[in-house]
Amino acid sequence: MEYGLKHAAERKAFESAVSAAMRKADKSGSEGYVEMVNAIQKVLGDAWPEHAYDNLREALGKDGKWTGYFNNLLKNTDREYLKGLLMSFGFEGGFTGFHRTRKLGQELGIKIPWIILFDPTSACNLHCTGCWASEYSHQLNLSWEDMDRIVTEGKELGIHAYVMTGGEPMVRKRDIVRLARKHSDCGFMLFTNGTLVDQQFCDDMRSCKNIVLSMSIEGDEQATDARRGAGTFRKVMDAMDLLRSNGLAYGTSICYTRANCEAVTSDKFLDFLINKGVAFSWYFHFMPVGMDTTMDLVPTVEQRKYMYHRIREIRGFEGGKPIFCMDFQNDGEFVSGCIAGGKYYCHINPNGDVEPCVFIHYSGANIHDMPLLDCLKQPLFKAYQEAQPFNRNLLQPCPMLENPQMLRKMVEATGAKSTDMMEPESCTHLCEKCEHYAQEWAPVAKELWNENHPS
Repeated sequence: MEYGLKHAAERKAFESAVSAAMRKADKSGSEGYVEMVNAIQKVLGDAWPEHAYDNLREALGKDGKWTGYFNNLLKNTDREYLKGLLMSFGFEGGFTGFHRTRKLGQELGIKIPWIILFDPTSACNLHCTGCWASEYSHQLNLSWEDMDRIVTEGKELGIHAYVMTGGEPMVRKRDIVRLARKHSDCGFMLFTNGTLVDQQFCDDMRSCKNIVLSMSIEGDEQATDARRGAGTFRKVMDAMDLLRSNGLAYGTSICYTRANCEAVTSDKFLDFLINKGVAFSWYFHFMPVGMDTTMDLVPTVEQRKYMYHRIREIRGFEGGKPIFCMDFQNDGEFVSGCIAGGKYYCHINPNGDVEPCVFIHYSGANIHDMPLLDCLKQPLFKAYQEAQPFNRNLLQPCPMLENPQMLRKMVEATGAKSTDMMEPESCTHLCEKCEHYAQEWAPVAKELWNENHPS
């Protein structure tokens, strides 16, 4: 009862602060954004370090690129929808949920993830080159009851942020909307190829106010269609136009490879995304997962070094571009290395296997056999948490790509099994592919780390 009353009061205060700051931002721009940061700090307190609030005030307190970024976001996004995203992802997920998972995890002696990724289905309407999910059987699905139980049990642990991958999650869009309506205090991000977006789904997004899309794109039309099939690029562009006309925020998900990493971070490409209304972009390093996957598409160490500098340049407080970007491999230094294995997130595949990471297909627990909490207690997750960070240099975060000896050791010690649903890949086979890359990247990572962390 005490928690419920406190939560309701904090939620109301957060919502009031956001609404008031939005109104002021309409009139006075940067002054309104600074006031929003001040109001949010009063509610969130030490959820963020003091310098994070100071950096935001400095960036938003003048008519710079980030003030323009938020001006455009407010201008082009349905106000109630945007407020709903801030409440579900920001307040419930980022503030309330994060604190509850940390507190309960300490009480139980385990790590409880802040975010859960799960795959509603293995089915997909595309067959993209290099996609590990494209090799899955298209007959596997989490039932509506499975998904509802994941979120229900997750909320009991404080987890209010959910990401859906696949397969193509939009194959199950009716069930996703039903899930979002029932769990209105949770945020749902869909990594989607974007080809199944229609007006009805846009109407549902505006009604639910807690669904946001991140659409996959490989670069220009030629590059995207080469990997995803002829006509795919045009369908994604149509989806973006439809979302924008409905006042819905959206982003992109970009897998950078040896073939495209310079192109997908070029000024020309970023300007194109910004002009299309893209608010954010997640960049993912290509991972050599799967028996038939080789290292041919894995970026060279020189390209990865370029990505390290380029993403930081793009999102800097000065210069760069007015779009928020994150590089999930090179940004390990900001989150103490690897975030998987329940530390901050985990993955549930369409067969119900609870895996440490969307790219690490080994597990010792399945939601069809035990409650979610027991799945989080599995030996593989405990081994992850005991070993994290896997390297003192946080630019070598992954136990597979940069520290393959660590993944092999954990899988062998815990008896975790391959969860690949077509052709199981032994951990030895996977890790052997990465050994040369890990050796090549180590001295470059050391150089970068010493440049930015001399102490």
